[in-house]
Amino acid sequence: MNKSISFKNINKLAIPALIAGIAEPILSITDTAIIGHIDINATESLAAVGIVGAFISMLIWVFGQVRSAISSIISQYVGANKLDEIKELPAQAIAMIVASSLLVLALSYPFSRQIFQFYNASDQILEYCIAYFNIRIFGFPFALFVFAVFGTFRGLQNTFYPMIIAIIGASLNIVLDIILVYGIEGYIPAMHVEGAAYASVIAQVVMAIISLVLLLKKTAISLRLSFTLHAEVPRLLNMIGNLFIRTIALNVALYLATSYATDYGKEYIAAYTISINIWLLGAFMIDGYSSAGNILSGKLLGAKEYKSLVILSNKLFKYGIVIGTIIAVLGAVFYNAIGRIFTNETLVLEQFYTVFWIVLITQPINAITFIFDGMFKGMGEMKYLRNLLILATGLVFVPTLLIFDYLNYKLIAIWLAFTCWIIARGLPLVFKFRKKFIPLAENQ
Repeated sequence: MNKSISFKNINKLAIPALIAGIAEPILSITDTAIIGHIDINATESLAAVGIVGAFISMLIWVFGQVRSAISSIISQYVGANKLDEIKELPAQAIAMIVASSLLVLALSYPFSRQIFQFYNASDQILEYCIAYFNIRIFGFPFALFVFAVFGTFRGLQNTFYPMIIAIIGASLNIVLDIILVYGIEGYIPAMHVEGAAYASVIAQVVMAIISLVLLLKKTAISLRLSFTLHAEVPRLLNMIGNLFIRTIALNVALYLATSYATDYGKEYIAAYTISINIWLLGAFMIDGYSSAGNILSGKLLGAKEYKSLVILSNKLFKYGIVIGTIIAVLGAVFYNAIGRIFTNETLVLEQFYTVFWIVLITQPINAITFIFDGMFKGMGEMKYLRNLLILATGLVFVPTLLIFDYLNYKLIAIWLAFTCWIIARGLPLVFKFRKKFIPLAENQ
């Protein structure tokens, strides 16, 4: 059996990737937990952080797909023992994505009020949204730079450095959140939502600097730009384009969920903010094994080791079920305590506990979906992933949400829609993978 798919090697990639993957949700969860306990307008502030977090996550997911595209191409070259032929690609990819992020910043900053009115925010919540966003958006280019560098490391079969970068960034964000949100009497004034935004931006800048240093010092990758486009740029752009469209479909679901929750009332959007951040944290924890699948599937496909590819999928399937179940069980054991980490507002907690059980039971389902999603990205199957997510959103998520919203299920409607959506995304991936690669493995 290929040594790269041993339990030890999978976890050597997966565990650091797991830790690195939770950096972004940790930034949002830290903001949520600390903002939820401020003395002034805690519910409104929590709602605003949730709405802005949804929009910024949308931007990061849409443009951050460069990570998966770079990782897929580099890992396939590593598997084919042709790394020297791909060394110049990351510099061009990073330049393109950073330029795009600066354009997004320039276009979104002047229209922050209109953006969050579109999310149904109004009155005090809207003002907090604008204050938080107009600071936090300046971290967006740095976040995308980090994503692109992480993709490069992953392609090189290295998840250790991204883990180190993520730990430093998340730790710094937590410390700065406490200092800047609550203030230090006599030294630093309490800045509330603005303080949380500054903390996130500073953490993202630091992560970008460390990423740059490690990439230049610890790899053979050069960031020197060539005016001649690399031969793989068209394939990279095609992958990014498919993932871009796919992520637009994903964010239609997230936008509708956030918009509906906001329209139900401030307690509902605050409760939704807590639940979606916990859901995303679970997703990114599982993403460690998804990343291992992404990295190894690209390498094995490049080497045409189909039997090892099938064995890898079986192992990751089992690991995903176990991890998803552990997350669900831990959530059930600490069911009430988890809500109080984020807020003491009784009305918010009441709505949160109404749907938290759905968030928990989806964890094993999420695990399977995200692991096979990662493997398909590693194999460069971006077009199929694009079409599948468009269909899952349009034919499953939206109708489910509309039906149960009509029945007045409110937050339950949103989470039932997410559950059906994730099933519709995952099952076809499992069936397609097995149909395609089991015959190839049997003939090898």
